[in-house]
Amino acid sequence: MSIKGKKVLVTGADGFIGSHLVELLMEKGCNVKAFTFYNSFNSWGWLDSFSKEKLSQLEVFSGDIRDPNGVRTAMKDCEVVFHLAALIAIPYSYHSPDSYVDTNVKGTLNIIQAARDLNIERVLVTSTSEIYGTAQYVPIDEKHPKQPQSPYSASKIGADCMADSFYRSFDMPITIVRPFNTYGPRQSARAIIPTIITQLLNGFDEIKLGDLTPTRDLLYVKDTVKGFLEIAEADSLIGHECNIATNSEISMQKMADTLIHLINPKAKIIQDENRIRPEKSEVFRLFGDNSKITEHTNWTIENTLEEGLQETINWFSDKENLKQYKAGIYNV
Repeated sequence: MSIKGKKVLVTGADGFIGSHLVELLMEKGCNVKAFTFYNSFNSWGWLDSFSKEKLSQLEVFSGDIRDPNGVRTAMKDCEVVFHLAALIAIPYSYHSPDSYVDTNVKGTLNIIQAARDLNIERVLVTSTSEIYGTAQYVPIDEKHPKQPQSPYSASKIGADCMADSFYRSFDMPITIVRPFNTYGPRQSARAIIPTIITQLLNGFDEIKLGDLTPTRDLLYVKDTVKGFLEIAEADSLIGHECNIATNSEISMQKMADTLIHLINPKAKIIQDENRIRPEKSEVFRLFGDNSKITEHTNWTIENTLEEGLQETINWFSDKENLKQYKAGIYNV
């Protein structure tokens, strides 16, 4: 399938990865409808940072992924759906797990139910590398056991299983897209890289962080969204789960040291006990296998970690961007 010229719906379009995906799809000639979370401020999230010219070429639908009627209305005239809307913060899932089931599991069900009824041509459901838990072997391929080490990851496993069941039960054209640890401009401060950068750029000499022993497979956001597009065009991946990963890992200690060196070498790391996950909940190693996506598509990694981190620092260095982040608090 060629994505060019398709009417495409992106849920979670107001978020980090979603807003970058919207931009790429527009560049590729798609007719994009952006599903944003309805709120009384009429905020469209990161879409509000788009130029007036770009926004004029975009259709925005404000709704709630938990509302099946709104979801169905948004999808009526679409051919392809990229479903990214989700609650993603792991610490918040410890005390509000019900909201994760409602948004991540039921929200996904709303998408695939409507897609079945409306005969949507292609549905991509966004998963997460967190569903694998701490690696039992590396690199982690799509056959790796699923380990729900947080209510968040449990809800995403539930969403993945729901999507897979609709493929198997109704032969629907669904693919589960599983990005590893995406970072870059616009990422929430609930993630470690923006947490470090925003503290450093605000002049903090003591950087508060949690456990730095885990490793992660870090993927720059522009490579992630290119992976979404390549997977959407690969008919051979219908019915599959597909990692988007770099086939590498880096410890959070080394990554933090790199950022400190690039921004303020005098800064020191202070461990904040509030930021440490419960021992059995922490995912200590993520190292993704990208052989499936490279075998089925033309996807390649275009940004090295060093390049991606520098681009991210450059974006946060803009005072208009930095002021939107609350660096002095723990962003749950």
